[in-house]
Amino acid sequence: MAESIPVTAKGQLLYTIELTEGFEALPAIMTELGYGGKQKLCIVTDSNVAALYAGEVQRTLAACFQTVLIHSFPAGEAHKNLETVQHLYEKLILNHFDRGDVLVALGGGVVGDLTGFAAATYLRGIDFIQVPTTLLSQVDSSIGGKTGVDFLRYKNMIGAFYQPKLVYMNLRVLHSLPSEQIVSGMGEIIKHGLIKDISYYQWLRRNREEILRLDAAAVEEMISVSCRIKREVVERDPNEQGERALLNFGHTVGHAIEKLSDFSMYHGECVGIGMIAAAYISAQLKNIRPQELADVEECLREFGLATSVSGFSPEEVLRATRSDKKMAGGKVKFILLSAPGSAYIWKELTDEQILEGIRYVLR
Repeated sequence: MAESIPVTAKGQLLYTIELTEGFEALPAIMTELGYGGKQKLCIVTDSNVAALYAGEVQRTLAACFQTVLIHSFPAGEAHKNLETVQHLYEKLILNHFDRGDVLVALGGGVVGDLTGFAAATYLRGIDFIQVPTTLLSQVDSSIGGKTGVDFLRYKNMIGAFYQPKLVYMNLRVLHSLPSEQIVSGMGEIIKHGLIKDISYYQWLRRNREEILRLDAAAVEEMISVSCRIKREVVERDPNEQGERALLNFGHTVGHAIEKLSDFSMYHGECVGIGMIAAAYISAQLKNIRPQELADVEECLREFGLATSVSGFSPEEVLRATRSDKKMAGGKVKFILLSAPGSAYIWKELTDEQILEGIRYVLR
């Protein structure tokens, strides 16, 4: 199994997304890109992934690099901050990394976002490679060049658009994930179908059993389609000036809940709840039928995602949306469904309309 998906900008190739099994092909691809020899490479990872794959990737890349270091930080969203970036900067400085050297982000979304931000800002920019190891990072955060860290519990408030030179996906690593992380990844995957491709959304529902047991053919097809959907969006709008904002469907309320939970809930789980709130508002606006709202809820439940949450007041969730980076001109930029498989950006929701959607998921 191998598939290569090009990502371009203005007709020029930026990088490829490589879907494969195993890390064995990584040295040859990096050599083809012009990396190796006396260049130094630092594998940036977290404590969970380091125990599983850092040594293997280090040994694999030693075939083309003389120097391959590992930098690990404690796992979890709580460590996606400037202090962790500072420790990485220090590691690079002490080991004399220059602009010709390269970073490899080996891990989930936290590792990828943080490593990309460090790469964008260290010496005003050095190259980095994404090697995502969670389902969510494979279909979402590793693609498109969004990098960043959290600041004082405000999610992704500091960051930069900075493209990787390669996204390399070893689909075999998904078998080492806890089931909760597979479920979390499905939140972003279902989102892709709801905003862009109703036939894909229907395919996901038909193939639920194969997907959840990680059948190789079903998983490869699913990741390939999701990567292509995101690729097409970010190619047309690399810096989120328009269409790319559609990828934030479910994220306005989802990020608020994620922050209020002190990041104890998985990102994809929170996005799923946020999608229900947005779908409910879409139904109230007569964009979608009540049955279509019920179908979205049923789909999320079928994949193990929550459709409601407790422990917060509607007002505090609304306040949390106000500190989200998706505000525009003092208004919440909300993504709504015009129909299942089609979404649009709307900035004219009243507080009461947003509160209605929040109340619906605080059942």
